[in-house]
Order: sequence, then structure tokens, then C-alpha cells
Amino acid sequence: QVQLVESGGGLVPTGGSLRLSCAASGRTFSNYDMGWFRQAPGQERECVAAIRRSGGNTHYADSVKGRFATSRDNAKNTMYLQMNNLKPKSTAVYYCAARSTGGVLANTSLYDCWGQGTQVTVSS
Repeated sequence: QVQLVESGGGLVPTGGSLRLSCAASGRTFSNYDMGWFRQAPGQERECVAAIRRSGGNTHYADSVKGRFATSRDNAKNTMYLQMNNLKPKSTAVYYCAARSTGGVLANTSLYDCWGQGTQVTVSS
């Protein structure tokens, strides 16, 4: 399976920006659809953004549309999440995940490889 490592989390004020990275190793990165998920304390894990293996199709949760953007560089085996105009409700652990199967991008259950997560905290 592919191994995933997230980076780029931190503490930012409301309205700030962060760029998360997800570095993949171990398998051919371009064979995987990729997703960004977040989980806040006491809440279920949700998909905030996802991107097809070719990079040609993306998905965003309604709550982040217009503020978050995901991209990938298959030559660098890396996926990114640019987060702008962050809000306190964005505070969560952010995970990247991969899947070799197809299907709806936002379907959490289809992803079978997960990173360890990176904490994003937005202060009010």
C-alpha cells in the first residue's frame, strides 16, 4: 500500500491561510484517487476535498467551496490543500487518504490508506 505523510498544519488566526501537503511513497501515486478529510473532537470524519488520480476532477464540501483548493503533482508524489479565509469551525485534525478503486470521491469508506493527520487550529 501507499504510505502517506501530511505536513503544514498549525495555528492561524481567523481569516488566515495554510497549505497542507501530503507526500506519498511506496506505490505509484498516479494510480490513486486522493482525498482530504478532517475530524474535529466529537464529530465524524468528513471529506473536505478530493481529486481524481489524473487530477482532472475534484470534489469539495459545501462548507469549504471557494476557500479551499486541492491539487496534486504526480511527478512529485504529492497532494496539496490550500486553505484560505480559515474559520474557527475549520479547527480539526486533517488527514489525507488514498484509494486505488473508483467511485464517488467523497465516500470516506472507499479510502483504505490513511496518513497520521496534522492539526489545524484557527483562533477566534
